[in-house]
Amino acid sequence: MADVDTLVRGEGVMPQLLRDRARQHGDRIALREKIQGVWKGTTWAEYYAAARQAALGLMSLGLVRGDRIVIASEDVPQWFHADLGAQMLGVQVVGIYPTNPWLELQYIARHCQAKVAITGDQEQTDKVLDAMANGEGLPHLKQVFCVDMKGLRRYAPGRPHGFERLLEMGRALEAADPQAGVRLDAMIDDLTPDDVAILVYTSGTTGPPKGAMLSHRNMIYGAYAYASARDMLDKRFESVCYLPLCHVAERSYSTVLHLITGGTVNFAESIDTVATNIREVAPTFFLGVPRIWEKLQQHFEFRMKDSGRLQRALYRRGMQRGRVLSDRRAERAESGGTVSAADRLEFFVWYWLLFRNMQRHMGLNRTHTRMCGGASVSPETLRFFDIIGLPVGQGYGLTEAGGLSFVQRAGRPHVAGSCGPELPGTEWRLGDDNEVLVRSPGVFRGYLFDDKGSADVLLPDGWLASGDIVEVHERDGMREITVVDRKKAIIITSGGKNIAPSEIENALKDSPYVREAIVVGEGRKFLGGLIQIDFDTVGRWAAERSLQYTTYKSLSLLPEVIELVQGVVDAVNGRFARVENVRRFVILEKELDHDDGELTATQKVRRGLINKKFARELEQIYGSTA
Repeated sequence: MADVDTLVRGEGVMPQLLRDRARQHGDRIALREKIQGVWKGTTWAEYYAAARQAALGLMSLGLVRGDRIVIASEDVPQWFHADLGAQMLGVQVVGIYPTNPWLELQYIARHCQAKVAITGDQEQTDKVLDAMANGEGLPHLKQVFCVDMKGLRRYAPGRPHGFERLLEMGRALEAADPQAGVRLDAMIDDLTPDDVAILVYTSGTTGPPKGAMLSHRNMIYGAYAYASARDMLDKRFESVCYLPLCHVAERSYSTVLHLITGGTVNFAESIDTVATNIREVAPTFFLGVPRIWEKLQQHFEFRMKDSGRLQRALYRRGMQRGRVLSDRRAERAESGGTVSAADRLEFFVWYWLLFRNMQRHMGLNRTHTRMCGGASVSPETLRFFDIIGLPVGQGYGLTEAGGLSFVQRAGRPHVAGSCGPELPGTEWRLGDDNEVLVRSPGVFRGYLFDDKGSADVLLPDGWLASGDIVEVHERDGMREITVVDRKKAIIITSGGKNIAPSEIENALKDSPYVREAIVVGEGRKFLGGLIQIDFDTVGRWAAERSLQYTTYKSLSLLPEVIELVQGVVDAVNGRFARVENVRRFVILEKELDHDDGELTATQKVRRGLINKKFARELEQIYGSTA
């Protein structure tokens, strides 16, 4: 039987990894969740046993290799049990964002022909039941199992069953048929690295979601190559799981990297308690989307405004000197030099005076690896964490490449904006328009029931067309890439100028007063901007000036707020060429919302709907010709 080292190098599958972890150190804590205010752990042996029971429960329902189930739930240990249990049978697992309305859930569950649904609570169960009862329904769905049955007592029996019922069915099958466990072990042994393990539905910024089929090899390669590039394989792994597990990033790191490293995953109570849970857990590995890093920074800066005069003075001076030291580190990184002894000594002094306490306050003082993923992030946010001694690594990847293809290396100073060199085992080249093409063991198997969509991105000889335009630069003899923008997002003005909006949008979002920015101007004479203010930050600013408001809309309409945003736009315009300036802007009178179809489940703007959703705002910018 293959050992763990062999399995993680791409020759095994995730259920085999779980089985070997349970056999080698079954008494160690694998999963931890907070129950009634107390963190309680699940061992590797218990994790494996629960996954086996889930597998046998699905087997008793008649599910076989190649079938699919959907999981619509917040992050809980039962997510892992159902996920790995289904994979033991060769059943493919499809995650659905908890924020998805029932129509999107129905589309995904019907499209993938799911036979079982695992739901997290009453809200997710109601979405499934609505999807079953409306429109075309879910004709393939056999059963629904819910993790948290609160509020479901008066529902019709079996609609849904509790998740514990699925485990009971598994135990009952094994008790009635002792050979069922033997058959399950044979199924696990029969799995191959190229079997499809999971489906990740793309966010659908420009069209309906597509189900990317990812194999065990795709997922294990990406996580293992990342851990190798970041020197994590021999380090303690303790993480906080809070991003949706249906997203390829959280699945890669909380599920697969966890299996590879044999560490501990802690489940956040909710997205609203992430900051508190990080302080309680003090993880060694932390993956954050840009908004989380921005919130950590803003929360600390707000706290400093309420502190004493001496503390504020120390903070201002420390950040000023820290910025100087950070600039010097960046300059030396660009030139291939090393940090001077004097700079190291000064940082050491500021670490003990200030930065150490900042790191502890955020709960990141034990982290050896910090990662930002999911979207482009403000350079100023990255600078803040670099100043205080917590450099955040960046990378580049996409669902169709198993989650990651490029990453900044451990031990090399991070250059803001750079995604680093390619992962070990990844090849890449540029297309005619600087679109990056990749080839690796992480490249997916295609889109489910979509041969044309698959053929559009899977090129001959195994190359994957990413759809992203990049710039290439060399440092220390290694080629690195910087993402310019999505190929479909490039704006071509009426004068024929090609403009990448994301750099301008990120510059606008550097301001704590701007939550979201959408740069428009396709076929226009000039660029315009749709601005969503940050309600909390601008609200605080307004309160300090005794400005009266009640709602987001009333705040957005204040002349003083419009003047505030104009100042932000003017400052950003000074950093770009004239043709890249935002000449006119409109402050949106409502916050962008997933339920209203303006954002994807991953909080990306649906650019394909801009002209329809914001017709009135575009007319304010461009006049009646808009």
